[in-house]
Amino acid sequence: MHHSGTPTPLSSVAVMAWSGLTVAAVVPGVLWLVRRTPLWERIAVAPGIALPLLVLLHAWAVLGDLVGLAPAAGPLVTEPVLLAGAVLFWVPVVARTRHRLSDPGRCLYLFLAAPLLDLPAVGVIAAGHSAEGIAMIVGMLPLGVIAAAVTWSWVQREERLAVAAETLPAPTGGRHVG
Repeated sequence: MHHSGTPTPLSSVAVMAWSGLTVAAVVPGVLWLVRRTPLWERIAVAPGIALPLLVLLHAWAVLGDLVGLAPAAGPLVTEPVLLAGAVLFWVPVVARTRHRLSDPGRCLYLFLAAPLLDLPAVGVIAAGHSAEGIAMIVGMLPLGVIAAAVTWSWVQREERLAVAAETLPAPTGGRHVG
């Protein structure tokens, strides 16, 4: 990240935007394409572990330079680790594993993750790197869009089930009237 008083180079803004976009759109898109791979069952972790893990890894990757926790190799280390955390985060949403979230669980999980993942970007903005922080927030916007789409899909599915239940004949209780 750029720390001097000179204008922010476009490259650091692009890196922050790409990092956010990768976590919020690229990883879930790729996972959706390969969601039936048996590998996901082997690497899946509980959502209660995956979400805090991603939040912590994301904070480390985004704020590491500012707080002195960045590794010497910088993004060459933090980005692959962040990608691995993103995969673990998205598996309970996308893949059918023992840790698959229910429809309401997926909605809550994603809507909870969005502001938590934006907090490090707010820290970057507060540290005086507005362009990079805003780029990260914008890059993460697909997460909110996916959360809204998952919610809409759940609502539509519930509506179809309710309509189907209304069209079924009422049970007679097993007695034959005649």
